Amino acid sequence: MTVTAAGPLPSTAYDVAVVGAGVVGCAIARELARHPRLRVALVEAQDDVGQGTSKANTAILHTGFDATPGTLEARLVREGYERLTAYAADTGIPVEQVGALLVAWDEEQLAALPRLAEKAGRNACPGTALLGPGELYAREPHLGPGALGALHVPGESVICPWTTTLAYATQAVAAGADLHLNTAVRDVRRADGHLLATSRGALRARYLVNAAGLHADTLDRRLGHQDFTVTPRRGQLMVFDKFARPLVRHILLPVPTALGKGVLVAPTVHGNVLLGPTAEDLSDRRATGSTADGLAALREQGRRVLPALLDEEVTAVYAGLRAATGHDDYRITAHPGQAYVTVGGIRSTGLTASLAIAAHVTGLLTDAGLDPGPAREPGPVALPRLGEAFPRPYQRPDLIARDPEYGVLVCHCERVSRGEIRDALAGPLPPRSLEGLRRRTRARAGRCQGFYCGAAVRELFERGPDGGHGP
Repeated sequence: MTVTAAGPLPSTAYDVAVVGAGVVGCAIARELARHPRLRVALVEAQDDVGQGTSKANTAILHTGFDATPGTLEARLVREGYERLTAYAADTGIPVEQVGALLVAWDEEQLAALPRLAEKAGRNACPGTALLGPGELYAREPHLGPGALGALHVPGESVICPWTTTLAYATQAVAAGADLHLNTAVRDVRRADGHLLATSRGALRARYLVNAAGLHADTLDRRLGHQDFTVTPRRGQLMVFDKFARPLVRHILLPVPTALGKGVLVAPTVHGNVLLGPTAEDLSDRRATGSTADGLAALREQGRRVLPALLDEEVTAVYAGLRAATGHDDYRITAHPGQAYVTVGGIRSTGLTASLAIAAHVTGLLTDAGLDPGPAREPGPVALPRLGEAFPRPYQRPDLIARDPEYGVLVCHCERVSRGEIRDALAGPLPPRSLEGLRRRTRARAGRCQGFYCGAAVRELFERGPDGGHGP
């Protein structure tokens, strides 16, 4: 088990290097690591997995009901939905199948709903149903006035994206993959395989997988390809306090447009309510700041969909950048002559499709000449269920009896115990920052945003897993 974050890279010549440790890159590394014969490197520019688009999305497990039928995305989302649903149940990733309602607010949108239902059928998404206004308001009594009807998609779910990425990476590393953090790829050239020039020195690999997200087109061009251009599409989101959770029962979706699925209102597995995202095409691939105009636009749209939501407290705002390419499908392309696979243009459905993308990419590598050898199932991994619908450690007397640290709360807003923080710090992929600890435990993610618990959490983080007890 090798995780590095500083110093020169090992001189190992890898069979496959995967660039980018987002949810898709980690899924690919996990799939490749199922083959013990392969030496796999997962390379990430930042100090933790899931630090890019993967940490700032809408956290929805999509059925793929509205994907363009016949596209690669439609197939992989459909397969990925089944794979990830089963995987989540085995590993502790919290999922709630709350269903979605596509709400029509005018006659044009209402007329589009039967076409969307027909598309859902072509995408093998069963159970959708058209609802009139009476049934719609019976299901969502706090919905704003004026809705004309809806399409119900029962299979849509909410999921924890951070736990998903961490589970993939943990299994990949446990199975023998090397994870190299703080390793920005600056150049790549063909030299008896691939020679990557990184911020921590050279790395060699026979085969290369480009899962670099917002920077996938840059790496692609360095290997001579002009297949797509990434345009950063900023999505700003607002997170409302848990007191808002009774206001909404489903994921409330607008009728989708060419720019994306639009602004939604959705519950989260952590008990909050999410409003967003915006869709702003930018040129700066680092522009993850929120703006007054963006948040005002969200409030305006949220007021129409769920008026009472705007009376609730906002816990947090954040923004993520999606890798828009101007194409209607994923840009997953094999270049067998270069022993290279591009995994670009993975949009908001990438979380759902991640396990299916990984299997697909492994197949492309095999077709390009990689001999992965026999496969074995990775060892089980059990991550803490951070969802509100599942018992937390502080609610389990049996667990507290065995280890009293699970009964000592540090973050009272999110009810995070000292035992959970200790476990995260002692894990195979420990956090390297307070933000990393937040994603693993929810500490400092509640309504006070660390105002009360921040000092205690920081002290435990700085002491580390063997640093004794906090105050």
